[in-house]
Amino acid sequence: MHLTKKGEYALRTLIRLGLALRSGRDVVSVSELADGEHLPFKFIENILQELRQAGYVESKRGKDGGLRLAKPMKEITIGELVRLIDGRLAPIGCASETDYEKCTCPDELHCGLRMLMIDVRNAIAQILDRYTLDDVVSVTLGKFQRDGVAPPFALVPKKKSTRKAASKITRPQRVRHADPLDGFFAVLGQARAARVS
Repeated sequence: MHLTKKGEYALRTLIRLGLALRSGRDVVSVSELADGEHLPFKFIENILQELRQAGYVESKRGKDGGLRLAKPMKEITIGELVRLIDGRLAPIGCASETDYEKCTCPDELHCGLRMLMIDVRNAIAQILDRYTLDDVVSVTLGKFQRDGVAPPFALVPKKKSTRKAASKITRPQRVRHADPLDGFFAVLGQARAARVS
């Protein structure tokens, strides 16, 4: 499986809509979504059109209009979103359950590569179909809180007119590499451990 830019942008946009909803914002403008994720406006607009047609987002017209999620976050799995935008999860067509493509192998039934890629597809599907948009938004908010970073759409207290410093809000930083301890499962495990103790 390879997540395309379109798939990545769609997921990031839906997560941002989920973060807005959790912060009490019902609708968000396309420009806010594009600016907040540093994504091209036209590209996001096209992706949102596709998500709207598939029933994942809806628009609200008017002065305070914008976009919002059309389904509860608990009903949207990450796997269904990836399949919608990018197609099959399998790395090769002959290993796909939903978008099978015959390969050039003379004995597909006994092909070791196909067997391995079926297991890769199954592992990817187990993870992506297990977690919902709600899970990803919850873990994301938990990591913001753990790191003392204000999440998008959070209400930031206005500074007082006195010289005393208001509570400091840390801005997100760009990372230069993927730390395994920053993965979804690691952060989810930390959140669960914190709830138990």
